[in-house]
Amino acid sequence: MRIVPRWSVIRKRLFATPLDIVITLIIAYLLWRAIVPLLEWTLVDATFSGTSRLDCTSGGACWVFVRARFGQFMYGLYPPMERWRVDLAGLILVAVIAALSWKMLPYRRGFALAALFVLPPLGVWLLGGGLGLASVETREWGGLMLTIFISIYAGLIAIPLGILLALGRRSSLPVIRTIAIIFIEFWRGVPIVAVIFLASILLPLIMPSGVGVDRLARAVIGLGLVVAAYMAEAVRGGLQALPEGQQEAATALGLGYWRATGLIILPQAIRIALPAMTNEFIALVKNTTLVLIVSILDLLGIAQAALADPNWVGMNKEAYAFAGMLYWLGCFGLSRVGLALERNRARAERH
Repeated sequence: MRIVPRWSVIRKRLFATPLDIVITLIIAYLLWRAIVPLLEWTLVDATFSGTSRLDCTSGGACWVFVRARFGQFMYGLYPPMERWRVDLAGLILVAVIAALSWKMLPYRRGFALAALFVLPPLGVWLLGGGLGLASVETREWGGLMLTIFISIYAGLIAIPLGILLALGRRSSLPVIRTIAIIFIEFWRGVPIVAVIFLASILLPLIMPSGVGVDRLARAVIGLGLVVAAYMAEAVRGGLQALPEGQQEAATALGLGYWRATGLIILPQAIRIALPAMTNEFIALVKNTTLVLIVSILDLLGIAQAALADPNWVGMNKEAYAFAGMLYWLGCFGLSRVGLALERNRARAERH
């Protein structure tokens, strides 16, 4: 097999015709005009060391602000002496994900099911306290830890509920199909901001007397219900892409509806819908910023709150740049994970 020189490929793609040359040069000029000043502000002229804004005299980014507020960016107002609990919860989550990524893990499926049922209450206990740990109210939670918490727990609501709604919308029973359609269309048609705001107001009214619902729990539930509606449509697209012969073959083998759906239909449908589901989860991570309207300080909320400090007034660009970088890294990582899952599925099917 002849290897084409790299320069030949570049010339063919970027400089093949006079028009291509002109377009390439214009784009290169625009990139140079945008990237060079950005690099000068973020790196060349930036200030990285110091203790106050008085140390930022170079005219570039004042990353001293991020260093001084780093704890709040990560943990919000969580008590410093108790932040080890947040770190422990994060380490457990990373360890479980790493273990599940190991294909040779014994009893991998059972381990995944056990983690699914054990980790959510364990995370709430570690972060919230009780049963031997000091209680930390959710109003003290914030920053990146809260963004991750909302994303995970809203996702735990949205994914299974979305799958059930997708199955319900394709059900042959009119009542179930109608309920699923009404749920999906209602939650898709209401702005997420309104859902979070109404959830914080209406949930306490419909709960039994004497039963309170935490403000953070209301936001997570509201966000999870909205994302479930979008997730349902993604899964429904995967179900519609499957040929009807799959269900007919399962029925011919004597499998009932639930066994056929769980063993044959859903695995294939989710594989097809995985790119759309990954996209919805990435959107969920970014939509966590909307909880700010009910005074829940996630990563972006903490960035805005930090700007209210008279000692750091004017650090808007640094605050939003740092928060935006963390969001981008998280969303980019999720997209890579989704792509890896797609490749593993495709590789498994070929073998």
